[in-house]
Amino acid sequence: MKKLLVSIHDVGPQFEAEVALLLERLTRHVEARHLAMLVVPDHWGASPLRPGDDFAKRLRHWSDMGISMFAHGWFHKDMAEHRRVADRFKARHMTAGEGEFLALDRAVAAQRMGDARDLIQSITGRPVAGFVAPAWLYGPGALDALAACGFALAEDHLKIWQPRTGRIVARGPVITWASRSPARIASSLLVARLLPPILRHAPVARVAVHPGDAHVPRLLASIDDVLIRLGRSHKAASYGDLLVA
Repeated sequence: MKKLLVSIHDVGPQFEAEVALLLERLTRHVEARHLAMLVVPDHWGASPLRPGDDFAKRLRHWSDMGISMFAHGWFHKDMAEHRRVADRFKARHMTAGEGEFLALDRAVAAQRMGDARDLIQSITGRPVAGFVAPAWLYGPGALDALAACGFALAEDHLKIWQPRTGRIVARGPVITWASRSPARIASSLLVARLLPPILRHAPVARVAVHPGDAHVPRLLASIDDVLIRLGRSHKAASYGDLLVA
């Protein structure tokens, strides 16, 4: 069976309204129990997630609906000085200053991963499904830390793998959208139009949405279109289904 995985990124108090809107939109196509949310504990250091507050209660409710929760960094902000040319390129061109785990050393990466995991689990009462670095960008320190933190799954732009063994459980690009500028909106709409036919025969197809998408009607329409098209060839699944032999 070919699987369709759908996730909402950057989930946190700052984007509560956008996440709720996207959830309503996605559940027109996919049952909530097959969705994933990527949770940021303190977005840019300005929006902390605190146990017991209203958003934490809502996050627990979403988890009770069956939505899988991933740790998605801690700050979602890149505050490092990049010495490697490749990292400077990624930080400048692949994300708007949000590659938090590109330049962290192993110890700091492991601390933030572990703290995020423990906070989310304390709120939901369930193990997190895995870890996804902000902007899907990992440096060597982050990759070293992943295995030690005990996450069942990790994900980047092109694959999903088990950090403890390195086993890759799915390959293929993520269909996602960018809302930061008219040029990025146009390019992401084009890619979203071209990728579904290419992914039609892939064992796993992935779709990821972000809070900014909720404010752009053309992106919302494109998300609907992609889910309808991929729904003809793939069946909605949860990330945990990838671990079932």
